[in-house]
Amino acid sequence: MSVSPTILDVHTPFSSFVVVHSLTQDSLQSLHDKLTRKVHNIYNGERVGAGWLKYEFNGSIWDLEDESDYTIFVWRQQQQIAPSETDLAALSSSVSSTSTSAPTTTPNPVLHLHDPNQPLPVPPDYQNASYYVFHPSQQHIFSSSRSNRSTKSKSTTRKGKKTSKSIQSEQADAQPSFKQAFDKFHSENGVRTVMGSIGPVQNVRMLLKAGYRHVYISRKFAQENGFIPDDAAPGHYGYSGLVNIGTWPITLTPSTVPSSLPDAPPAQASISSKSKRAKGGHKGSKPTMMTVYLSEEPHFDVVLGRSFLERRQIRLTSVDPTDVVCLDTGEKIECELVILKDGKGEIVTVT
Repeated sequence: MSVSPTILDVHTPFSSFVVVHSLTQDSLQSLHDKLTRKVHNIYNGERVGAGWLKYEFNGSIWDLEDESDYTIFVWRQQQQIAPSETDLAALSSSVSSTSTSAPTTTPNPVLHLHDPNQPLPVPPDYQNASYYVFHPSQQHIFSSSRSNRSTKSKSTTRKGKKTSKSIQSEQADAQPSFKQAFDKFHSENGVRTVMGSIGPVQNVRMLLKAGYRHVYISRKFAQENGFIPDDAAPGHYGYSGLVNIGTWPITLTPSTVPSSLPDAPPAQASISSKSKRAKGGHKGSKPTMMTVYLSEEPHFDVVLGRSFLERRQIRLTSVDPTDVVCLDTGEKIECELVILKDGKGEIVTVT
């Protein structure tokens, strides 16, 4: 007797359909192929793959991404389908008592399918109530989150898409806070900035970037602070390339908080700099004489490149982007992350 193939109920946010698929003889790859053909028009020809499929088991939603997940999915379906001895006895009694009773059937396995890179539909667009996000039991969760956002601004098509993406992020599996902060930092192109002085100018915010080779100051900053003449004509002081404008002392403001890493050296220079400030000395650590170049960088007055990082033996870490330590003195430097945006609110990438 041949084993009948399994019928899978598949729900997307837009529609529902069924596919014939043998859990024991077919593979996850073949399932992806069948589903890709089914949703070709809905998802503009995109191929079904990892992150698209989920299923419900014991009241929870589970991912179906790889072969290991598929093996567990098949085993769980077999456990649900296999009848117990009590069920068999009840079924036998029911069949013997009446020949006209309807045959007992087991529910089809259910899959939920959606492209994770596309937003979910929002009213007035149709929402398939069979898709797990739009179940009546889940509606109060997502409707409350939508209502909270709708009170802040009027609903538009563009904001509706943003709302659906926010809903998707709320559905995602919970991530540790440090992982979320790490992803947020890299997605927003944050850059390290430090405070200090260059020449006679105090309290200057400077970009700390190993992607630059030397130390640079912007033309506007140089003119305002006397590094170059105010009437510098085109063709001079950087218009025909980088121009060396001499050697200048640079100091960095030390942090009052010690480094969070266990292998950080003791901040002896920070203590001495504090005593200098208590006696009325100038703010900051020891000055470092560096060759400075004029540039047309529009975002920062001063850029500290690799030559400065190598001179001060600056150590950076991806664990805490604000943990900047100068190994030549043991100082931890006051550092902040800055997100640059233009007048339209778009993020500006500093390369």
